[in-house]
Amino acid sequence: MTQKIGVVIVAAGSGSRFGDPLPKQYHQLGGKSLLAHCVDCFVGHTSADLIQIVYNPIHQDWYEDAMSEVACKADIPMPVNGGQTRQQSVLNGLRALAGKSPDVVLIHDAARPGISDAVISRVLHALETHAGAIPTLPVADTIKQTDENNIILRTISRDSLHRAQTPQGFIFKTILDAHSQFEGQEQTDDASLLEQLGLDVVCVEGAAENDKITQRDDFGRAQNWISPTKMNKMKDTAMPQEEYRAGTGFDVHRFAPGDHCILCGIKVPHTARLEGHSDADVGLHTLTDAILGAIGAGDIGQHFPPSDMKWKGAASDIFLKHAADLVRQRGGRIVNVDLTLICERPKIGPHTSAMRQKVAEILAIDIDRVNVKATTTEKLGFTGREEGIAAQAAASIALPIT
Repeated sequence: MTQKIGVVIVAAGSGSRFGDPLPKQYHQLGGKSLLAHCVDCFVGHTSADLIQIVYNPIHQDWYEDAMSEVACKADIPMPVNGGQTRQQSVLNGLRALAGKSPDVVLIHDAARPGISDAVISRVLHALETHAGAIPTLPVADTIKQTDENNIILRTISRDSLHRAQTPQGFIFKTILDAHSQFEGQEQTDDASLLEQLGLDVVCVEGAAENDKITQRDDFGRAQNWISPTKMNKMKDTAMPQEEYRAGTGFDVHRFAPGDHCILCGIKVPHTARLEGHSDADVGLHTLTDAILGAIGAGDIGQHFPPSDMKWKGAASDIFLKHAADLVRQRGGRIVNVDLTLICERPKIGPHTSAMRQKVAEILAIDIDRVNVKATTTEKLGFTGREEGIAAQAAASIALPIT
């Protein structure tokens, strides 16, 4: 009898160790997100309606962008919210699948985009005779155990040591009961729950390309994890040729009575505020125009007319996010942005790090693709007289050649 296979893909993490505002599961590899790579692989082994994604609801926009890259997205259930721990996130996913009564379940981390059909098949085959099965790789390095002062206590034989990967597969009822029993107790992985219950979990052969992406440098290696066949398929379908475009922006706002300015989404203390129809964020306005210019989409005033009272006092991150969304709707990506704020005061330098972080979050790009700097006009002109702030920006984007 054919087994009914459920899948839980854990994609709720913030990727704090990755060091980027965009969680790693939503980063692009070979033309599509890590999450989309995982979903596409599992669809070949089960029906789409049995693939349950666990996510963080504050990532909704990024999630939708990622799922737009998946061919069968219409059949995949709505994601369920993750928990405070990975174990709680997995349990939430298992409970969401319970009503569909799968025979077995595969639990996979979305940060492993190199998952292959062969690894999945080995796990599923092992579940025909075991309660649990996980892919592993032998440990290649010599292992040393040390004390609290890093003094070596002993060398551990590596002959019986294995590095665990995912997907970890289980009889569905067994792993659901185990997770429910240990709810609230964080475990290192799902197999450890069955180990504590005295149930056998067998190791099957994993794959080097299935290693987890944890640090930024892992992306460079991941380019080689995708098999030649898969890479060739991407080149034919998911990686169209690109053309690079550049756009520029310039904006000016005068000072008015107040006690702070909003610059690049950051509240900067000052003896005046900037005057404008929205929050008068001259930095984000200028970046918005630069991106719109790069895709030939006019300027900020055409998209958000100052005559429309709907935008009175609006936060300018709305405008910048709109411009970024237009780029993505065309299948493009923002390569980098560079902004210069021109004023005598307030002093911008102490705030540039926070500004870069905020812009990167709004655009959903790596922070090293964002530059914010400041200069003065040596007391010349309206900025020199401290009557306002000017800003200029450049943006480069990549668009597929159609």
